[in-house]
Amino acid sequence: MKITELIKDEKKTFFSFEILPPIKGKSIDSLYEGIDPLMEFDPKFINVTYHREEYITREYPDGHVERVSTRKRPGTVAICAALKHKYRVETIPHLICGGFTREETEYALIDAHYLGIHNVLALRGDPVKGENGFTPTAGGNRNSVELITQIDNLNRSKYLHEEMEGASATDFCIGVSGYPEKHFEAADMDADLAFLKQKQDAGADFIVTQLFYDNSKYIEYVERCRAIGITIPIIPGLKPITTLKQITLLPKIFFIQFPTELQEELNRCKTDADVKETGIAWGIKQAKELCNYGVPTLHYYTMGKGEAVRRILREVF
Repeated sequence: MKITELIKDEKKTFFSFEILPPIKGKSIDSLYEGIDPLMEFDPKFINVTYHREEYITREYPDGHVERVSTRKRPGTVAICAALKHKYRVETIPHLICGGFTREETEYALIDAHYLGIHNVLALRGDPVKGENGFTPTAGGNRNSVELITQIDNLNRSKYLHEEMEGASATDFCIGVSGYPEKHFEAADMDADLAFLKQKQDAGADFIVTQLFYDNSKYIEYVERCRAIGITIPIIPGLKPITTLKQITLLPKIFFIQFPTELQEELNRCKTDADVKETGIAWGIKQAKELCNYGVPTLHYYTMGKGEAVRRILREVF
């Protein structure tokens, strides 16, 4: 089922979450261990994230040095198929521009279509680790709008290069990212929202936001989106704070701000346990407010660690 259909059919806010695929060489059972405890809350879909390739330096006995590409977490589409089979829940693979040609993207989409996956999340993706900016892959999509257009073309039976009479159309529901506190590369919020409108116009069906801790920023974001004609569902992305390290790390990585009240509470924390309890209490408050606002789903970035999310959900649902 498409995410837009799930949202339309549900009468109240539901639960969904995002996970990382296992590192190459690890059993998929390690993934199930993180998912199993969350299934009691009847998630309607699970996102499987993807990070682009990294480069390692390999030195050979003859002194030759080679820069080699490696993928630490392969198999996003395959993981989605496995989860859908095991849990009977909709799954959403992340598709990124960086590291893939358009042909490779098309093959991934065809595989997803064959496997009965109905939803995808189309992202530009991050730069290669260690590089200052995003560089498009030769023969690949340059940005998320181009990627969305490629997916939308497949939904219209338009494949790359070949004119195929009677070609089968895919039927993907296309998700994209949104940034209540602005994408760090955008000149300002108006420019960021204009690009988001381009994503909708290219064929996007729903938006999943970057994590945030100030509900007023999400609500203002939704209102500004609606004001410029962005009509598709806007799903809030959430992540409870659980460690002292995250107090400085999360704002730096995701270019977000903690609301003053939360920051003051975090400043009083002395241990990871203190932060976790503060994060859960704030998460409960945040989730209840969002449910009252009428968000379609509470979408959590669990990264395979669901205990804090479970405690929040027990108080909300």
